[in-house]
Amino acid sequence: MEPLAPQPYIPLSLLSRRPDMPAPEALKPVLFVAHREESDPGRIGQRLRARGYPIDIRRPCLGEELPPTLAGHAAVVVFGGRMSANDKDEFIRREIDWMAVPLAEEKPFLGICLGAQMLARHLGAAVTKHPQGLVERGYYPLYPTDAGRRLADWPEQVHHFHSEGFDLPAGATLLAAGDIFPNQAFVYGPAAYGVQFHPESTLAMVYRWTTRAADRLTEPGAQCREAHLEGRHLFDHQTSRWLDQFLDRWLGTSPRA
Repeated sequence: MEPLAPQPYIPLSLLSRRPDMPAPEALKPVLFVAHREESDPGRIGQRLRARGYPIDIRRPCLGEELPPTLAGHAAVVVFGGRMSANDKDEFIRREIDWMAVPLAEEKPFLGICLGAQMLARHLGAAVTKHPQGLVERGYYPLYPTDAGRRLADWPEQVHHFHSEGFDLPAGATLLAAGDIFPNQAFVYGPAAYGVQFHPESTLAMVYRWTTRAADRLTEPGAQCREAHLEGRHLFDHQTSRWLDQFLDRWLGTSPRA
């Protein structure tokens, strides 16, 4: 008997809508802030499109402007990149300063890896390397706090690809911790989240990262390519479940604008 083909994600709101009910209004796009010309929104892009959200990708590193208001957007995702939140590049400074916009308008905001570090910098927290020079590249344990467990079911281990971490910003709530970099996820205010790991990574992205950045897999604490792939086989289904739970909760946040 052949296995069943995977089924697309269908939001509960569509499953429960009667045939005679009108279709929901068109959803506003989600703003994706990327840091490479060829950046791939990965699984988060797939899941948001499945929920009916158009995607608006901006790349400040290429001179593309970020909007002065998010009234025309449903949410914001700021992705990772090879650069540091401590770099002196003008676009880094502008992007960190711009984060005042989603915070003031209380729009759903998600910073991933570099995006979380930039949010932490905006909120006055430090972004630093590990004191012993360790990095996280591969799969590492994750320990949700009580506040984190109320948000979603967290994976046992998650995929990382970074060499810096963030201090917990003043006024933020820690959602998950780790062994090497203690602050792994936090929430600030009603709708701004930062995570150090990569819930957006697809299998193709893991192959690409471990190929193009193979030299970084020899750094202290990094895992070999085979460990990346084994970790994905063991734990990615948990990350996928967490992401669906998180997105539904996150997109249900009531923004001010």
